[in-house]
Amino acid sequence: MECSEGDCERPAAVELHVPWDENRLVCAAHACVLGRRDGVVADPLPDRGDELLE
Repeated sequence: MECSEGDCERPAAVELHVPWDENRLVCAAHACVLGRRDGVVADPLPDRGDELLE
């Protein structure tokens, strides 16, 4: 599964729980930036093994 942010083709690694919007599945890089907003909770996705290496 790819990152839900536009023009990003990295694999999703984190689910962001955003109180004012829908939850998002994002890559680690986007999670670092978007997870800093007040109220946002970042939950790592379970390890999917080799799928992340694609």
